[in-house]
Amino acid sequence: MIVRRIFYYWQFIAIGALPVWLLVGSSIFGAGGWEVLGVTIGAIALGIALLAVALLVYARAEVRETRAVSWPDVGVLGLWHALVVGVVFYAAEAPGVWLLAVLAGIAAFWFAVWELFDAARRRVRQVIEFIDSTSGPLVVTETTILGTTDPGPTRPVDPTVIIIPEKPTNS
Repeated sequence: MIVRRIFYYWQFIAIGALPVWLLVGSSIFGAGGWEVLGVTIGAIALGIALLAVALLVYARAEVRETRAVSWPDVGVLGLWHALVVGVVFYAAEAPGVWLLAVLAGIAAFWFAVWELFDAARRRVRQVIEFIDSTSGPLVVTETTILGTTDPGPTRPVDPTVIIIPEKPTNS
């Protein structure tokens, strides 16, 4: 649970930390002028993508209630964030790391969308089951007529018929 909570808070910190890491790290590890411009544009796009994924994860009710992401979220987000960190170290030697980081970001986005729809589907199913279990034909077991208890009909009451009891008048 601790790891899941750490990732819950880390996903919001990462919105600012990972793009800054790309900018600072690429400058430190020898990126040229034009490369820094490309990294700046990439860092802005990364920040927007991280924000979108974090909001999709946060939109799930169980994530907000427990303040912890699920284990699959930990795996997907951990892989994506590790690839973003690794881009700075291996961009010159292995340019394919950029592609892997982009593909992991796309996969993280669609995974978060799928998890959100799955959570919504489960909650709607719970509501429908609750409605089905609480709604049904009403059975009248006893009625009160003029202050006396009289066993009434035990047949189901027609839900389209509304019965309004009248107040007895003293004549």
